[in-house]
Amino acid sequence: MLPTGQQLEISAGPARAVLTQVGAGLRAFSSGGRPYVETFAEDRRPPRGAGTILVPWPNRVAKGRWTWRGEPQQLALTEPAGGNAIHGLLRHTVYEIRERTEGSITLGAIVTVQPGWPVPLDTDIRYAVGEDGLTVTHTVRNIGGAPVPFGVGAHPYLRAGDSETDDSVLTLSAGTSLPLDGGLPAGPTVPVSGDLDFRAGRPLRGRELDHAFGDCTPTDGLVRHRLAGPAGEVEMWAEPVFGWVQVFTPDDHPDRGRAVAVEPMTCPPDALNTGVGLIELAAGEEWTGSWGIRPLS
Repeated sequence: MLPTGQQLEISAGPARAVLTQVGAGLRAFSSGGRPYVETFAEDRRPPRGAGTILVPWPNRVAKGRWTWRGEPQQLALTEPAGGNAIHGLLRHTVYEIRERTEGSITLGAIVTVQPGWPVPLDTDIRYAVGEDGLTVTHTVRNIGGAPVPFGVGAHPYLRAGDSETDDSVLTLSAGTSLPLDGGLPAGPTVPVSGDLDFRAGRPLRGRELDHAFGDCTPTDGLVRHRLAGPAGEVEMWAEPVFGWVQVFTPDDHPDRGRAVAVEPMTCPPDALNTGVGLIELAAGEEWTGSWGIRPLS
């Protein structure tokens, strides 16, 4: 069995995507043969979280500790170096295929009751491709007997066609940034300014980013971030509930070196403790939210 399990391809018109059954991750997306996310070999684990789905929280929980209904919770410390819990509970789960057509696939998994997580959730991720690109729709259902808060995120690395990352310009709709220390909040959100104001677009050359941005302002009803380079341009759109975005620029992505992750999130790092951006589901309740990737050139 491959590290990411079965490779699941969907296509429609010029668009093609490859998903992984382990973690329900996005391994590849292209349109007209032009790549719009960074990919990786099918015999590898996702490097630097590439394409990963982040449920029931994105980013980190400090020391894996949080409190639910007055009861302390202790999650497994899945980021040992920092002593934190990171990126949810389903990254290494084999999802079931719940529905499949040529151009779409729905993958599902259950977040079980376990140390640090008190209420079970049933989750779906539907990927669909078409003329307008890729649409990703998350559905989360509370199948337990009590309310529970949660967050959702994803970890795609955008690519402006064959443009090098350092030759690309990033535009974000974010109006604030959250100071981080070791990936955890180190102060209140502040208005973006200087080198952290990407609203009018900024070149990525020379910029080292691992930053959380908030107050993402919708345009025509959707949050919109863009990456543009000499060989292409791509938009990440999201429903307004994805009011946060993490931007990460590692220099060790396989085959590409410098890369840029643009991660839509419903809440910022350590939200299980701060409460910022959390969604609460009552028993039996369901939530749905979507984001996507649209080639512009």
